[in-house]
Amino acid sequence: QMLRVLEMREVTPLGTNELRPVDLRVVAAAKVDLGDSRQRGTFREDLYYRLNVVTISIPPLRERRDDVALLFFYFAERAAARFRRPVPAVSASVHRHLREHDWPGNVRELAHFAERFVLGLEEDAGALPPGPARPDADMKLPERLERYEADIIRETLGRNEGDVRRTIEALGIPRKTFYDKLQRHGIVRSEFSR
Repeated sequence: QMLRVLEMREVTPLGTNELRPVDLRVVAAAKVDLGDSRQRGTFREDLYYRLNVVTISIPPLRERRDDVALLFFYFAERAAARFRRPVPAVSASVHRHLREHDWPGNVRELAHFAERFVLGLEEDAGALPPGPARPDADMKLPERLERYEADIIRETLGRNEGDVRRTIEALGIPRKTFYDKLQRHGIVRSEFSR
């Protein structure tokens, strides 16, 4: 019956012989590549060919690291509205976790992480799930200093809720130097604002 609905775009309501046209769009998602017959397994071929009109492949978060922070702040705002709480300042340890975690649970895991963060359950770096080991031991001194400097800037921005004046006073650097360092380290100041 489902195949007929997809193919003919019409249904027959129970208790009647009358055909009624339907205007519908079907969006289906799968965790495996249904285009690969070996992965398709027991999925019905006739249903697959009726559903496979347009395919959109969305890579996992570990392959889209630039999207992680953007999605995190979206989910944090949504969670804050849901729980009627303000979005807390983001600490350096949370930023580090967002950058370094592989997100095996993809967007769902990130959304749950954002909810726990808004509820105050992820503020402490010790509460964060362990991420991959940082390769500091294999890094040269200039690379280690760069990473350390970026962490200090993120932490100071988080403490000052993204306020530039207070952040540059706390860091003791000129405004132009501060903006140069933000650009060099790829730090987005607005992510730290409440």
